[in-house]
Amino acid sequence: MSTGTITLTSSDEVDITLDRAVAERSVLIKNMLEDLGDSGEAIPIPNVNEAVLKKVIAWCEQHKNDPASANDDDDNRRKTTDIDEWDQKFMQVDQEMLFEIILAANYLDIKALLDVGCKTVANMIKGKSPEEIRKTFNIQNDFTPEEEDQIRRENEWAEDR
Repeated sequence: MSTGTITLTSSDEVDITLDRAVAERSVLIKNMLEDLGDSGEAIPIPNVNEAVLKKVIAWCEQHKNDPASANDDDDNRRKTTDIDEWDQKFMQVDQEMLFEIILAANYLDIKALLDVGCKTVANMIKGKSPEEIRKTFNIQNDFTPEEEDQIRRENEWAEDR
């Protein structure tokens, strides 16, 4: 693992300096650093603003010593919505920030953070009716009652009994 610091430039033109080892939790940044070498130049992160980037960096800082995830435990991760206590507290943000973190984790290729974000959303949905989910996420129902009935009939097989 490389040492030293690097600078990232957020989409709103704010420079953030951090340990290279922390930044390399992002596969995108790690690959960029390998391609660029030690140029010392700031790395632009055009899709992530300062507030979200600082949040993502805080997560990477907390998890910098985590082992790289082995492919064989992918199945176990997919089947559970359990989240570590620290990560649960970390994800206690407003919905807009939560979705921005998920988008940033996807863009920056930080699989473990993306998993935590998606599990957080899954836990928000778990056990709720479509109406409750719409209310939680402020989603407009654009189905007529007739269309909704038809969809329910077509998907009866998927309902929990």
